[in-house]
Amino acid sequence: MRDRARVHVQAGRGGDGSLSFRREAHVPKGGPDGGDGGRGGDVVLVCEDSLRDLERYRRASHFKAGRGGPGQGSLRHGAEGHPLELPVPPGTEVLIERDGSRHDLVAPGQRALVARGGSPGRGNKRFAGPTHQTPRFAERGLPGEETWLTLQLKLLADVGLVGLPNAGKSSLLARLTRAHPKVAEYPFTTLEPALGTLQLSDRQLVIADIPGLIEGASAGAGLGHEFLAHVERTRLLVHVLDCSPLDGSDPVENHGTVERELALHDPGLAALGRVLALSKVDLVDADSAAAVRARWARRLGEGVPVILTSSVTGAGLEELARYLAHRLEVHGIGSPATASARVPVQELAEHRVFRPSAGRDYRVERVGEHSYCIAGEGVQRLVARYDLENEEALAQLERRLRGIGVMRALQSAGFQPGDEVQISGVAFELDPEA
Repeated sequence: MRDRARVHVQAGRGGDGSLSFRREAHVPKGGPDGGDGGRGGDVVLVCEDSLRDLERYRRASHFKAGRGGPGQGSLRHGAEGHPLELPVPPGTEVLIERDGSRHDLVAPGQRALVARGGSPGRGNKRFAGPTHQTPRFAERGLPGEETWLTLQLKLLADVGLVGLPNAGKSSLLARLTRAHPKVAEYPFTTLEPALGTLQLSDRQLVIADIPGLIEGASAGAGLGHEFLAHVERTRLLVHVLDCSPLDGSDPVENHGTVERELALHDPGLAALGRVLALSKVDLVDADSAAAVRARWARRLGEGVPVILTSSVTGAGLEELARYLAHRLEVHGIGSPATASARVPVQELAEHRVFRPSAGRDYRVERVGEHSYCIAGEGVQRLVARYDLENEEALAQLERRLRGIGVMRALQSAGFQPGDEVQISGVAFELDPEA
């Protein structure tokens, strides 16, 4: 199971506005009629219930949404760019590396906007007015956002089976459900988490077999981080413990190792309900098994039930299933116990990332005796809209800069007429007093 992926996404560029004038017989001065460009397509992640892991992103790692169409004459606007929808399985956490924001997609149909399409350019018709009736410039569309995404899948399950390697978790899962995990007599036979469904009379419980934890797993030993991440979403943990290990190890130390690693990975896991399933009781006589159960019950107290189990004979499996059903029902997990059934309705709304308006996030820096630099993503995006070879476009840009306060900021920094101003590496001659 592939539970991690890193992909690069790029939203579509906005379409350019059109520079056009109406040309019609017997209409000598038709005026501007350039249409606006189309908005670039967004990149959206969609939670898809039919997926179980992130395998589809193993080979393809770069994705791009559609570009907005350019505006045309006769006030025809460009087409919107096709949005790109990337499906992910329920339980996927998304880190947007561009700004550090996160999304958690846990229910089918949930959507997260991760890269916004570029805004379109306006056609020259937009700039026509009583004093400027024939504008001979149009705006360019802006590029869409692009970023790397880190995707991590954390299984959605009601019950998690934890324990040391070869404790009997896979065998227990196979007997409780119809899952078919790999079972062998050597440790580390399970190399990835496995899911199974326990069918009850009125509902289902999803059970996850978390591969064997070892000492140091919380610090990354073995595949610790990958395994432990899947424990975080479970509602109840079944600690599977070999009551009489053939390797001669101490069951008490084995129990403590697993519990320590869980607590070190996430202190919140200590608050999860526990069940201790003493496995492989078919290898000891009944009196010894009863004595072991009594000792563990005294050690753990009334809050943690101790159940003797055997995946070979089926002993204790019905008792364990009944307890799991009762415990989860008491904690309010609905029927059937699917991942989507546990998600509040209000969480199904689309996630969106809101950012300040472009143009007003800038700073003025003095870089020489008669030289200034205006830095900031908003101003850079504003400059990118205009053809700097076009005098009318330059005049419009200067009006926009004055409108957002750049001229006042230059004067406050000591700017004098004739000084050089640079924006995005381009030199301008600006007159703050104009």
